[in-house]
Amino acid sequence: MKIDIENCYKENIVPDYETIIRKVIERALDYEECPYETQVYVLLTDNEEIHQVNLEHRQIDRPTDVLSFPMVSYTQPADFSDVEERDPDAFHPETGELLLGDILISMDKVQEQAEEYGHSLQRELAFLVAHSMLHLMGYDHMEDGERQIMERKQEEILKQCGYVREG
Repeated sequence: MKIDIENCYKENIVPDYETIIRKVIERALDYEECPYETQVYVLLTDNEEIHQVNLEHRQIDRPTDVLSFPMVSYTQPADFSDVEERDPDAFHPETGELLLGDILISMDKVQEQAEEYGHSLQRELAFLVAHSMLHLMGYDHMEDGERQIMERKQEEILKQCGYVREG
């Protein structure tokens, strides 16, 4: 498994952020029983940059907490059974790793939301990574039923990692 983490944020506000990110990504993949070695890219940035990306890619003119850019298309969320046949370009040609996609996280939002929800920076970062990983594996939350499934899975992944909701 290859997890590339690039920190372009101006300060290190979350101690051990790399450990948190790796732990949650690995747990999410295990939780969804991904049978492949994978590649995931994570960029830690600020509100200004994520605002620009949000505007460019989603035509939404404001910063957001996390953006997910999946590289795999699924017939059903986390259904890896036919990925090789359906989407052979989703695999790195040299390593054979499944290219899951990219995650962009606003560290400004991590700080704002941790304060707003009354929990630690570590828990907020872990939450955003879990949320985004589920998007990279085909989950969405546009409809109420999808949202409930995604929320349950996020909480289970976070609980298994030891990042439980405080308060």
